[in-house]
Amino acid sequence: MSFINTIREDIKTVQAQDPAAQNGLVIFLSYPGLHAKWNHVPEHWLWEHGHHSLARVLSQITRHITGVEIHPAAQIGKHFFIDHAMGVVIGETTIVGDNCVLYQGVTLGAKSFELDEHGNPVKGIKRHPDIGNHVVVYAGATILGGMTHIGDNCVIGGNVWLTESLPAGTKITARPPEHNM
Repeated sequence: MSFINTIREDIKTVQAQDPAAQNGLVIFLSYPGLHAKWNHVPEHWLWEHGHHSLARVLSQITRHITGVEIHPAAQIGKHFFIDHAMGVVIGETTIVGDNCVLYQGVTLGAKSFELDEHGNPVKGIKRHPDIGNHVVVYAGATILGGMTHIGDNCVIGGNVWLTESLPAGTKITARPPEHNM
């Protein structure tokens, strides 16, 4: 699929997901979540082709411009939409499925680091969550850990803190603080 077709599909995705969305030109020009996603495409390509330093530098420029940090190694599915965008972090080993929506302040991060004999983090270990298809993650939610798998069609409420997997179709809302540890 060409990049132009991807842009068209992404604009249609925004129109379907965001009732405040106006026309295609306004969406194209003013949705930083889309800009972060579109910039991630060449950054990911560079990462996959061994240009890690350049990919990281470009991803940090994207973060500075959009307020969204997507590690260039992260795998992002089709029709991915970040609404409001600011403060979203997607870690290196994260896999996000198709037709997912994230809202502002969502973190898909590492829970802990396995250390080598010198106390340094071991590279190449799955540290970030996998997100299935058709998942919605609302504002401020944090999903951590390489063994955390969110099944298809899940809805994660605002400010939820997750370090455990959820089966497909689960809807979860914020729990009292004593249950979030």
